[in-house]
Amino acid sequence: MFLKRIQLGMIHMAVAITLLPITSTLNRVAIHELHISGTLFAILASIPFIFSPLQVAIGSYSDQHPVFGLRRTPYIFLGLLLCVGGLIVSPQVAFLMVNQPILGYVVAGLAFGAWGMGYNFSSVAYLSLASDISGADGRGKTIATMWFMMIVGIIITSISLKPLLDPYSPEKLQMAFTVVGLVSLAIGIVGLVGLESRSNVHGSSAENYSLKTMLTVILKSPQVTLFFWYLILLLVALLGQDIVLEPFAAQAFKMTVGETARLTSISGTATLIMILVAGALERRISRKTVAQIGNIGALIGFLLIVMSGFLLSKNVFYAGLVVFGAGTGLSTVANLALMFDLTLPGYMGLFIGAWGVSNALSRLAGNLMAGIIRDSVTAIAPDPLTGYMMVFGIEAALLAIAIVMLTRIDATAFHQQVAPPSALERAALAE
Repeated sequence: MFLKRIQLGMIHMAVAITLLPITSTLNRVAIHELHISGTLFAILASIPFIFSPLQVAIGSYSDQHPVFGLRRTPYIFLGLLLCVGGLIVSPQVAFLMVNQPILGYVVAGLAFGAWGMGYNFSSVAYLSLASDISGADGRGKTIATMWFMMIVGIIITSISLKPLLDPYSPEKLQMAFTVVGLVSLAIGIVGLVGLESRSNVHGSSAENYSLKTMLTVILKSPQVTLFFWYLILLLVALLGQDIVLEPFAAQAFKMTVGETARLTSISGTATLIMILVAGALERRISRKTVAQIGNIGALIGFLLIVMSGFLLSKNVFYAGLVVFGAGTGLSTVANLALMFDLTLPGYMGLFIGAWGVSNALSRLAGNLMAGIIRDSVTAIAPDPLTGYMMVFGIEAALLAIAIVMLTRIDATAFHQQVAPPSALERAALAE
């Protein structure tokens, strides 16, 4: 089983690292170097999350239509191919959008659509396969392994992009994306070989709930309803910076493409460390307190990033990035712990599904908000940094509102009847 967990982790890593260059590096090049609308790129980068409701249909279809006796492997492979293909062509699509706008927009819709559908095809299939292989007892360890390998893969990819992109040129950008895509495909294929057994084609251990059931359960309790509104607001604040952080660093501090490509590894490392620390803190102080410490830390990080724009200080910016990443790590683990504390008995799978939906919708809303506000303010403000700082300021305000909302949430009235996952396992759900 250990080897199968590693293989599942390789698939998870492979899919995740196809998203990183687009959402971290290409967005910087598109917005800063190519002057493509931030709103337009936010829409393109959000396509996987726009398509996320289709995961239910994709999962159901793969259950009922095995290929050569395999229910998951063909769909994972198809999804990975679409992800890799979308990644490799995305730089050329961005250049085409500048040189031939009408044709470029059409091709961009097709290319990013393929990428987004690939993400949804592969992710629902490999998560279902993880459930099929692990069973209820081993699911937590499997998810933790997959998540840990994924975040380490993202950090390594982020670090590796710098030497591939310095000094920047369109040719180097294309080469870097091609290298990441081919490495991702190789990792995914190795992960798939021999993973799924053909004897496993009947039945599924996955729990299925309708959207109506999900809403009914969540709305049963005012506390649970309040918590999910809090969670969505928090995630919009934390995730909305993805689309504008690297263009901001390029504009404010004249960072090269290679330098901004490393920003994800800096914040990601701080997040990973604090996720591990969160488990130790939970044994000493309440989960709600840990969550609030993380939220406040992320807020301070946002304020430091805004301050770095006023001061034009790269050191303040890096400090804000580290503090934001650390706060996000604490907040992620502790808030997921609170979610399980508020889970109604017998609905663990449903709440995990609800978390996935809220995560996707929050990423979509955060990306679109950041792109629209950045473009709107930049169009009327004399300083090009104003639009970025307005985005960070609004996200800091949303985070402050979420901090106040958390003070009204009380989990003591709920009695957890299922053993909650460990801190590392809960963090795995943050993907």
